[in-house]
Amino acid sequence: MTLTEPNLASQIQDARDRIVGELSKAIVGQQEVIEQLLISLFAGGHCLITGPPGLAKTLLVRSVAQIFHLDFSRIQFTPDLMPVDIVGTEILEETDHGHRALSFVKGPVFANVILADEINRTPPKTQAAMLEAMQEHQVTAAGTRYELPQPFFVLATQNPIEMEGTYPLPEAQLDRFLFNVRIDYLPAEDELSVVMRTTSTKPEPIQPLFSGEDVLRFQSIVRDVPIATAIAEYAVRLVQATRPGRTGTPEFVNEWVGWGAGTRASQTLVLGAKARALLLGRAHVQTEDIVALAHPTLRHRVLPTYKAEAEGVTIEQIIDKLLETVSKP
Repeated sequence: MTLTEPNLASQIQDARDRIVGELSKAIVGQQEVIEQLLISLFAGGHCLITGPPGLAKTLLVRSVAQIFHLDFSRIQFTPDLMPVDIVGTEILEETDHGHRALSFVKGPVFANVILADEINRTPPKTQAAMLEAMQEHQVTAAGTRYELPQPFFVLATQNPIEMEGTYPLPEAQLDRFLFNVRIDYLPAEDELSVVMRTTSTKPEPIQPLFSGEDVLRFQSIVRDVPIATAIAEYAVRLVQATRPGRTGTPEFVNEWVGWGAGTRASQTLVLGAKARALLLGRAHVQTEDIVALAHPTLRHRVLPTYKAEAEGVTIEQIIDKLLETVSKP
């Protein structure tokens, strides 16, 4: 599919409908999760998908890669996984003339879509191996830099941190994810549909709809979407209100938040809002786009205090209160 300049918003909305229709062959329900994942891809950011095992997190990521006809690589994170297992390593090879030379063997990170499956099942040392790739779209091995293919997405899944055998992701790495998307259990009727579908006929294969060039084109279009200064200011005020100890910070934030979101959160809100507007067929950003993306943008960037945890106050409740407190344009 090639996008033309007229009616870009309607064309991208049509593309979204086709993607959702194709995903419905494999995924039942989870519409909000799918929307946030697509916004992340269209905005050119990485996405962290959090939820208990057995909720089709891996299937969802694999299906998205198939729709976009992108080179897909799956890395299963385990406690014994090493950084070289992700990035690659140099090996000693013998040449035709009998000489020996070091040759770099690329790791699974050299792909368009990386499924970092259960990323919090491996220690922080190995988790950190993804940092340079996620931020710079390159890796360094033995002093040599290697560019990663474009487009490049890391779609990571993690189990709730309360589960056995998990390691918390470092804050620096969490901030590299555009969104932290929460996936929850399906309603009874959707779960019944999954059971009936997966225990009878073989599911219909997913057909590729777009190329890597289309994805890069989508990302370029998203950045051209206009946003009113007042709406961008609202996004900034919302993020600044998460930072304790500053003038004008709400009192509940001073009590319940130990560390607030940085500037990357403001950038995420604006860029994600632009992508959401296009996916919904609009050529401009509205305040509702910022509000809709506040939770996936902030939930992994705001750290609660011990007092909040002791009082049973969750990050979701803090963000809800922020949305009620910070005035809208």
